[in-house]
Amino acid sequence: MFHIGSAQSPKREFRAAWIASVANIDWPSKPGLAAVEQQQQFIRQLDMLRSVGCNAVIVQIRPVSDALYASKKEPWSHYLTGRQGEPPFPYYDPLIFMIEEAHKRNMEFHAWFNPFRALMDSKKNPNPQTHVTHTHKDWIIAYGGKSYVDPGIPEAREYVIDVIMDVVKRYDIDAVHLDDYFYPYRVPGQQFADTKSYARYGKGTDKEDWRRDNVSRFISLLNTSIKNEKPWMKLGISPFGVWRNKSKDPEGSDTRGGQTTYDDLYADVLMWLQKGWVDYMMPQLYWEHDHKAAPFSVLQPWWYEHCYKRHVYYGLGLYRMTTAKSGPWASANELLWQLRDIRQRCPNSGYSFYSSSCFEKIKAPIMDSLREGHSKYPALVPPMPWLDDKAPAAPVVKNTGNMLEWQVPGHDKERLRYVVYRFGANEQVDLERTDRILSIQQERTYKVTESRKSAIYVVTALDRLSNESEASNTIKL
Repeated sequence: MFHIGSAQSPKREFRAAWIASVANIDWPSKPGLAAVEQQQQFIRQLDMLRSVGCNAVIVQIRPVSDALYASKKEPWSHYLTGRQGEPPFPYYDPLIFMIEEAHKRNMEFHAWFNPFRALMDSKKNPNPQTHVTHTHKDWIIAYGGKSYVDPGIPEAREYVIDVIMDVVKRYDIDAVHLDDYFYPYRVPGQQFADTKSYARYGKGTDKEDWRRDNVSRFISLLNTSIKNEKPWMKLGISPFGVWRNKSKDPEGSDTRGGQTTYDDLYADVLMWLQKGWVDYMMPQLYWEHDHKAAPFSVLQPWWYEHCYKRHVYYGLGLYRMTTAKSGPWASANELLWQLRDIRQRCPNSGYSFYSSSCFEKIKAPIMDSLREGHSKYPALVPPMPWLDDKAPAAPVVKNTGNMLEWQVPGHDKERLRYVVYRFGANEQVDLERTDRILSIQQERTYKVTESRKSAIYVVTALDRLSNESEASNTIKL
């Protein structure tokens, strides 16, 4: 068993899980549930994730060019309501609800969009006439049994950006998150039918380079649009775990991936990192350390070596533990080993579990190992100094009996969170000691319920990018 002791529990670590709505993988559990049941299910998932230390959730709000939120641009998703275009009943806006519940638990909310998928079944279109598959039939390409918006059409790319920016402007999300589907994964014996858009916009360039350029233009414009609207908002992308194989490119990883992000999905993610168009990359590394084609032991350090001063987090295959009867995923050992490697090799890193409902399916002893192994102590989301490196002022704390109260000079309007630390009477105040954190909270008061044995309390302030202030004045009890 690989244990991750308190000495290795980092102060800064992104800890998340994906909550997938497509095909009702994670939430809601099935289409058409009553609003209150949807809300109860989401709260249960958040509480489960918080119990294993998560400080962020990545929630799929646009699975198939539709919406799990109130949108004038795209129809309500049938994964939510049971019928495409029909609002939840009784009516509520799930995105407002989900953001508020995540923030109550001091978890970041990353809104997950699938950018170009239009239909899960190209032969069935349940959408109202206002859907993009009806209003812009010339944009839609059927491929591999599904339908996609053609990334090669500039107006189509702008449409997707408008949809995402509508959410950025109207909702208090912390990040925009895109998955691995840019151009679709290759299907043997089929060609992605973008001949017309290539003839019109390709201008004689190599077709594969043109496709990559289409996606890069999309990412560049999306990032610029987000930062112009809300400079602090993050853009994160979760690509397939193999960028390129070394056999094809000396810069690639020593792997034998059957498909790759660069050559098959036309996503030049390393260039996006180099140019600073994304704030974090989260490659999907769903393989064990000794996997024959794509070993975690090779890919995890490869991605960190290619981070280009942006954050790299890692997508971990929790789902593989739900059915494993033998092999590396039948116990918690492999997952804890991966967590240990991330912590030891990659400062300011982290991970996300795929996916949230899997926590309900794995065995109790494995859950206990995860709680003890990776979430015994809390962690703050790593800061992103290229977005903002100015920390709030230190709180000024006063003691009123058994209640600590504080104010932060000059930050009356900004939404802050606070970290309450407790040290022994003769201990040095060390803010890196995660085992001394009592609470991460939004309230500006803390009721002291710990032993009255002599102790020192300090409080720090966090802004929404997790920049932490200096310690407050000390309070001795």
